[in-house]
Amino acid sequence: MDKINDVNNLDKMISKIVRERSSKRNFLPDVVSIDIVKEIIRDASRAPSGTNTQPWKVTCVTGETKKKLTNAVLEAAETGNTNLEYEYMPAKLKEPYISRKRAVGYALYELYGVKRDDYPARKAAGLRNFEFFGAPIGLFFRMDRELLYGSWLDVGMFMQNIMILARGKGLETCPQQAWCEFGPIVHKVLGVPDNEIIISGMSMGYAAKAPENTLVSERVAVDDFTTFLN
Repeated sequence: MDKINDVNNLDKMISKIVRERSSKRNFLPDVVSIDIVKEIIRDASRAPSGTNTQPWKVTCVTGETKKKLTNAVLEAAETGNTNLEYEYMPAKLKEPYISRKRAVGYALYELYGVKRDDYPARKAAGLRNFEFFGAPIGLFFRMDRELLYGSWLDVGMFMQNIMILARGKGLETCPQQAWCEFGPIVHKVLGVPDNEIIISGMSMGYAAKAPENTLVSERVAVDDFTTFLN
């Protein structure tokens, strides 16, 4: 009976951690121990990968390096000097994806107190990405550029492990593919060689109490996207 209770409690705990995960966009400046970050990355590396290739590579930035990267990207953003690391979505996004994208964007602007037609304020809100939303830890996920789609899946599972494990340490995260709009700058500041591709950034820290952190994006009902065959 004790084992059954333990399993039930573990199930509830894991479900709660996964279900209540959300991207946070306002962090406290409180220092996060690098030892804790190392533990999270170490445990996350138990993620599966095709034939155990473990293609993921991580760059962790703090302090002066983080400030240098922020300043470089913000300067480029002000001049419109973007250079995509890779295309994340089709140029013309179709339904139902465009509606989902707009819905979460409008919900976030509302929590920021930004009107939909206030484009300068919308731009300023977007630029907060490159300040890591105030988080003390920035993570960048890379892999060898020659690897193919399977390895992208592997890195995605590794990243998900990090986001879940962080919550177990009382930390929160925000995955940020936005950094890839300034690929060459990130490569240069972080010393990432050209034969590697930067897949995503991620902010990590202790979440602040802020309206934008209350955003809970909608999810499609299971029966709408799952086919059960007997």
